[in-house]
Amino acid sequence: MSNKMFELADTLKELKEAKKQAEQDVKDINAKIDETDYALSELMAETETQSFTRSGTMFYLTNATRASANAEKKAVLYDTLKNNGFGVLVYETVNANSLSAFVKEQMSDNADLLPDWLDGLVNIYEKTTVGVRKAK
Repeated sequence: MSNKMFELADTLKELKEAKKQAEQDVKDINAKIDETDYALSELMAETETQSFTRSGTMFYLTNATRASANAEKKAVLYDTLKNNGFGVLVYETVNANSLSAFVKEQMSDNADLLPDWLDGLVNIYEKTTVGVRKAK
């Protein structure tokens, strides 16, 4: 094997590790942001401070109403929204990985060809990548 191949393999491994670390760093930073935001908003509320400016940045209390569907009643919520003229809020999605696995299975059952009933409804392409895992 060539030195170039080993260099590229080392670089790929390093980049994947750096990406994993960066993703963890973002999670950690987001948790610290949430914690600090909560503490600051509590202190501002306790001291009845609506806003203040520090180092050229204005900080101010704001309220946001957030809603999420009750997981056990999502279907009922969606039907209710549709029946009351708010169907535009409801959209269906298909997970890309699940769709890929499904299409691969359908093709496997059809002599490696896309079944006619899916023709024109999905785009198929092959992507070659390099798998990376710890050697045993």
